[in-house]
Amino acid sequence: MDLGLKDKVVLVAAASKGLGYGIARALAAEGARVSICSRDREAVHAAAEQIAADFGVQALPFACDVLYEDQIAAWVKFTTAQWGESIHGLVANAGGPPSLVLHEASDAQWLGAFELTLLSTVHMIRAALPHMENGSAILTVTSSTTKEPVAGLGLSTVMRAGVVGMVKVYADELAPRGIRVNNLAPGRILTDRIVHLDQINATRSQSTVEEVRAKSEAAVPLKRLGTIDEFGRAAAFLLSPAASYTTGATLRVDGGAMRSIGI
Repeated sequence: MDLGLKDKVVLVAAASKGLGYGIARALAAEGARVSICSRDREAVHAAAEQIAADFGVQALPFACDVLYEDQIAAWVKFTTAQWGESIHGLVANAGGPPSLVLHEASDAQWLGAFELTLLSTVHMIRAALPHMENGSAILTVTSSTTKEPVAGLGLSTVMRAGVVGMVKVYADELAPRGIRVNNLAPGRILTDRIVHLDQINATRSQSTVEEVRAKSEAAVPLKRLGTIDEFGRAAAFLLSPAASYTTGATLRVDGGAMRSIGI
């Protein structure tokens, strides 16, 4: 199936590794031109080179910390200077807040989580919107915790739930312009962050990382963790014209792990 992404310009944040990298690879496999950013200059350049080599498309790297609005604006300006004024897709993505017990979170940690997870999304959308037109799409990377909270991920749950609510409003406001806005909610996808959280949970439960991993896999109907490539393909669909009648939605990519009936 041709998703209609060939030569489309898509910005993907936090894409030097993990979920963002998986999304960028899936878009490149469909022929899109991807502009990827990360705080790590060396890592994002290496990721872009690998994507270009694997898929024969243009991959543009840019060092950017999405905590800072001026750096996001510079990323957008750099991309449009290279590839023209039109942006066909944006993936608003960032690393997650720290794992902790919610009632022990300091004001500084609350503010940091807000700036990293919610405000960065506001800034990315604000910067990209002037370059978007009918047929463009925005996708936020949220989490399954917005439906089923997970112990230790309270800050992420609260802030990502705010992103989901914001996306519903944006979907209404931008629909007259033909711009779609959706969320993509990962469950247990094998990334460095999942490895880190497994290590934390193993310490808390006085068990091994292998035991923690086995328990989490057993709770997934498909009995395994997902891959970044599987997650990326779902993102490519939502960003593409193939999903032209889908907006304001949240797609779960979790192997069936979430038990709630509501979408």
